[in-house]
Amino acid sequence: MHASLIFINGLALSAGLIVAIGAQNAYLLNRALRNQHQYAVALFCSITDASLICLGIFGMGSLVQAQPDLWLWITWGGALFLLIYGALAFKSAASDHSMKLDSSSSEYSLIKALTVAASVSLLNPHAYLDTVVLLGGISSQYVGSEKLWFGFGAVSASFIWFFGLAWGAKWLMPIFRNPAAWRVLDGLIGLIMWSIAAGLITHISTM
Repeated sequence: MHASLIFINGLALSAGLIVAIGAQNAYLLNRALRNQHQYAVALFCSITDASLICLGIFGMGSLVQAQPDLWLWITWGGALFLLIYGALAFKSAASDHSMKLDSSSSEYSLIKALTVAASVSLLNPHAYLDTVVLLGGISSQYVGSEKLWFGFGAVSASFIWFFGLAWGAKWLMPIFRNPAAWRVLDGLIGLIMWSIAAGLITHISTM
């Protein structure tokens, strides 16, 4: 297969997995709308995804599948974090305060922003399932340079999506000058976090 087609396959498959609304996307959108370190968060999420994709493509996917105890701990940790983060989002949605769209009102330091980004990225079992296990497994059909092109396409999708989301959120800023819009966003983020956590707990119960 031609290298460009393999690259497009990796790009399209990875994009299909990343674009779905999840913990990473919700958190990055939240930071971007508040103009709080969104590009640093986008870079961190991109590098994290790229690292997990490379781990999966170069053999770590089979290791995760062979260690059910490791997967169980990752799943419980992710569910607990998402429950806590969702509760904080609901608390923010219930509060009666106005959010401003300038960095001077930032509530997050860079370190805190990246710490939470690390949590939503690395404590989310879906990230490992999508990148390490799924993409890693699919890449097994390619050999040599073909695998490299597939990986390059998959990694490119992460950088394109996360930086596009960080940049594109500015078009939504006029809507979020209304404090009610922030409460709706926080409520939706809480629902997303709790629904993902519920899915993880349900998955654990069926293991």
